[in-house]
This record gives sequence, structure tokens and C-alpha cells, in this order.
Amino acid sequence: MALIFQFLSLWPLRLLHALGAGCGWLVYLVSGAYRRRFRDHAACAGISRADQCLAIEAAGKMVMELPRLWLGAPVPVQWEGAAHIEDALATRQGVLFLTPHVGSFEVTARAFAHRFGPGGAEMTVLYRPARQPWLRRWVEASRALPGLHTAPATLAGVKQLIKALRAGQCVGLLPDQVPPKGQGAWVPFFGRNAYTMTLAARLAQQTGARLVLAWGERLPAGAGYKVGVRPYPAPLPQDVTEATAHINQAMEQVIRELPSQYLWGYARYKEPRRTDAAAE
Repeated sequence: MALIFQFLSLWPLRLLHALGAGCGWLVYLVSGAYRRRFRDHAACAGISRADQCLAIEAAGKMVMELPRLWLGAPVPVQWEGAAHIEDALATRQGVLFLTPHVGSFEVTARAFAHRFGPGGAEMTVLYRPARQPWLRRWVEASRALPGLHTAPATLAGVKQLIKALRAGQCVGLLPDQVPPKGQGAWVPFFGRNAYTMTLAARLAQQTGARLVLAWGERLPAGAGYKVGVRPYPAPLPQDVTEATAHINQAMEQVIRELPSQYLWGYARYKEPRRTDAAAE
């Protein structure tokens, strides 16, 4: 696998995305469980058949582009709303970036590091380490960019995020993923209750950080990516559960603007797994 990753990292994005589109359809056709979950989630959100077909391809593109993003030459990145980041950084309150599983969420933090890292801005992103040692080493090495840090999804990692925000730095989260049991709340997501992390709401409330929505749109024909940024639309409620539901609504708004690149096959409504390392 290591050799395959190195080989694919040399490919142009256009070819990787073409291969990924085919892989996306292959998984969709072969895996009945994935196909049923994908259709169910997309239908729940009222997504058109045309956008569903594009999203099937997008899931494969997301996987096949990783070797290039991690190991290959830099990819073209456009920005829309970068001034909102500059405004938020100027407050020195800390900035909490909320990014849904849409488009290339891997590229958003990297684009931030390339653009704002040289100026002294720093971002810490929460992640779950890969199970395979060789993959874990590559992921960690690929994210070792000036101004970009990683924090494991553990209690120690959460403390690292709080420290970063209180120091006026930036933190990146994907709040639409299912956290371990005891670290979330059941709140609506596209009209159906989904177990959702409360971490984003708690970080904002405990640190007073500015909230910013960010996403990485995959451009057609391998042309690169567009990172979109906008301020969070309204103040969060004080109650943690209500604030978590509020964040889900904000995630829905971003996803509805780019439904053809959302991971509708992600098991968003599953029961949370048990863990002994609760971050409460």
C-alpha cells in the first residue's frame, strides 16, 4: 500500500478524480449496506437524484485524492471569504473553524497553513490516528506544516484545543461526525435525531472563540479546490444541547449549498461507540 500511495501521489488531480469517480460507483454497487444507507440519508435530506449520482463519485474522489494531498506537489486553491479569517484573527479571541464532511475537508486546514501560517497564525485540528502504522506516519508527516498542529481525539487532545483557543490561535473541527458515547447529544440533523459532538459548543462557550464556517469545494476537471469561509450566522444558545442543535443547523446550510459533495454514505445516525476516554 505504501508503494501504491507514493505512485498515486505523482498523478494529476484530473486522473485521480476520474479513478475515484469509478471507485465511488464500484463501492456503491457492490455494498448493499452502503447503498441503502446512502439512499436513506440523501432521501431524508431531499437530495435530487442528479446530486446523489455526483455525490457517489465525490466519495471516491475524496479517497483517491489523498495521496496527492499528503505526498504530492501542492494543489491549486482558490479562496472565497478569506477576509473573514483575517477579521477573526485580528480579534485575538481564538477562532473555531467548523467544517462538515463536504468536499475535500482535508484541504481546508492545509490551505489555511499555506496562506496564514507564514504570518504567524497557527491552527490545531482534531483527528483520530489511523490504525495502520505506515498510514499514521504519513498522515502525521503530511500535516507537519508551519502553523498546523494536530490533536488526538482524547482528553489530552481536547485540553490542547482549549489551550490553543485561549492563546488566540485557531482550531478546526468536523462537528458532523459521531463522537464516542458520553461526548455528544441526540439533536436533529436533516430532520432526524443524530448523536452529535458537544465539543464544538463547549469549546466556544468555554473560550469565547469566534466561530467560522469553512469548507473545501472540489473544482471540476481536476482544477483544484475552492475554500469557502463565512462567519457563523448567529450567537450560540447558552444551553449546550441547544447550541449543538444550532451548530447542526449551520452544517445543514453549508451542505445544502453543495449536496453533490457531501458524504451521504457516512453512518451519521449510528449508535455511538463506547469508550473509557470521555472528554467531558
